Amino acid sequence: MTKLLLGVALWAVIHFIPAVAVDFRRNLVGKIGEQPFKGIFALFMVLALYLIISGWKATIPVNIYQPPIWGSHVTALFVLIAFILFIAPYHATNLKRFLRHPQLTGVSVWGAAHLLANGESRSVILFGGLAVWAVIEILLLNRRDGAWIKPDAVPVKKDIILAVAGIVTYVIVAVSHQWLFGFSPFA
Repeated sequence: MTKLLLGVALWAVIHFIPAVAVDFRRNLVGKIGEQPFKGIFALFMVLALYLIISGWKATIPVNIYQPPIWGSHVTALFVLIAFILFIAPYHATNLKRFLRHPQLTGVSVWGAAHLLANGESRSVILFGGLAVWAVIEILLLNRRDGAWIKPDAVPVKKDIILAVAGIVTYVIVAVSHQWLFGFSPFA
């Protein structure tokens, strides 16, 4: 469980740097350059993912609470919404006129959704930890960036493309979930 906790903590701390340590980041980039900074950041992300994945596999799940019977159905719907939100920042859509941080909102929805279907210790650490990180990250970025200037409206066609891309991604991950993670989300 220690590796899983360290992985989630490392993920959060590294991502907090641009939001809370702006001067530290700027000074480090000034000393080593933008690309080396991105490389170091990427190495820490790989390390965090390694710790999360290996920590997940090594942690013996202990039930903390019993998820509701309907939890897995709601999880499926919320994860679909999370996938759409997660890819939204990469496209000009109207969704970004309503959500300042759609990707982080998607992570928080994804994490909370998984807690409706999984009540064991490692799920609470992983999904709960990443959901909490995403909410804190949103608050920190909002504080750092100040007033939000909403983007201009775009054609609805762009929102439809986003929804279709999110649905396709969701279906691919859902169908591959057994192979990727060892169990089917629809079992």
